Amino acid sequence: MQGIVGLDKTLSNLADELETEGYEVVILDDSNINIVDAIIVGNSDINLLNTQDIAIDVPVINATGKTFNEIVE
Repeated sequence: MQGIVGLDKTLSNLADELETEGYEVVILDDSNINIVDAIIVGNSDINLLNTQDIAIDVPVINATGKTFNEIVE
């Protein structure tokens, strides 16, 4: 397994491709934000979980304008 990826709900269409590559995928919400190894968002301005004071220590990848290969690199 590659790791657990938290997806912004607007990017749920990427879930199948990520799972094919060996990632476990969860749609990001406040119940699983602490278990993910990386977060993929669809917009750099997104307010994760509608919370401004959230602190996370994992990579946050902005998928806007990127191909699938660019996202997983």
